[in-house]
Amino acid sequence: MNLRRILAVSLLALAGAAAAQQGPERVQPEVVKLPLVIDGQATEVVAHLYKPRGDGPFPLVIYSHGRAGSQIERHQLDYPVPVGHGNYWLRKGVALVAPVRPGYGATGGTDKEDHGARWQGSLCVGKPDYSRTASSARKVIAATHEWALQQGWVRKDRILLQGQSVGGLGTVAASALNLPGVVATVNFAGGSGGNPGISPGKSCDPDTLMQVYREAGQQAKAPSLWLYAENDLYWGPDAPKAWHQAYQAGGSDTQFVATGPVPGQDGHQLLLHGGRLWSVPLDAFIKKVGLTAP
Repeated sequence: MNLRRILAVSLLALAGAAAAQQGPERVQPEVVKLPLVIDGQATEVVAHLYKPRGDGPFPLVIYSHGRAGSQIERHQLDYPVPVGHGNYWLRKGVALVAPVRPGYGATGGTDKEDHGARWQGSLCVGKPDYSRTASSARKVIAATHEWALQQGWVRKDRILLQGQSVGGLGTVAASALNLPGVVATVNFAGGSGGNPGISPGKSCDPDTLMQVYREAGQQAKAPSLWLYAENDLYWGPDAPKAWHQAYQAGGSDTQFVATGPVPGQDGHQLLLHGGRLWSVPLDAFIKKVGLTAP
């Protein structure tokens, strides 16, 4: 074999190895506009949609995004769910819709999720209204659920609600609605009022937020899974456990998983960077609730 041939074969081998490390190409979301009714008003909401090939019907995840700390960042929200996580569900034959809630990204409009308190230095000033935050996010989830029930490709008895950060809080709040066909909820690092830059590990008035979780737990019937990393700089390791205990006190079927720290990252980014930490418990939970069962 001549030198040119050897080099060509070597380059092909390197290219193949690189492709293998990267894995299969990720499917990009379809950007759609959902004609929702929120608070009795027709509202066009931009959403990212991941749908398996074929006509379905498919199980569906309704995913709720988090909340950036500044208005500019909220307006710049481009991806309401990480592409990799959308593909996680696609590989299971599950569709996912992630609405961009009013006040964010391409949906725009009025921000109704502001809890009202403000950080001044290391102090949080004012009484946060977390009920407002949770209720506003929950209304979008409920409206998206109503839209989903009208889609022929959605399996109406296999719907799961999932959210991250403020979206996790909204998802827990939505669990109290016991929406038809919802078999379970998944809360990734849910909460509100954190500021890791000036108050790492301690959010604003976490006891007030506990009451919101307690009230949701008194109503929710579907099983839930709560996932938090121990190095979450928004809430710290203790407050989420107390929030979950308050929720569980209502008698709801719920499981709390405290994962190890997310290596090299704020643990609040567990969903994005901690796949090896959350995939095993989430896979087990999906099997438990029968989301992908025939």
